[in-house]
Amino acid sequence: MSLLSIFSQTSSNLGLQIGPQYDPLFYDVMIYIFGTMLFAVFLLSVIAFWLRRKGLGGQSAKEKWTQELEKYFQTEQIGMIPDEKHHW
Repeated sequence: MSLLSIFSQTSSNLGLQIGPQYDPLFYDVMIYIFGTMLFAVFLLSVIAFWLRRKGLGGQSAKEKWTQELEKYFQTEQIGMIPDEKHHW
């Protein structure tokens, strides 16, 4: 069987679902599959948002990173007003 005959047979089968010989179960299954995909995308977006806000360790990774960077800048006095310790 060629690829063209498979495609035409599949398209005519899908076309009959819209006409008078439609199968209600076909639409139910399509709606369930589409709804499941939408729910999965929604659930993954909620999980991604939660991980972005809270992080895995309870504290936001962005906040922890900026706190560590700020502590490093303070110990090395980077970005501060020049003082007696550093002459540049």
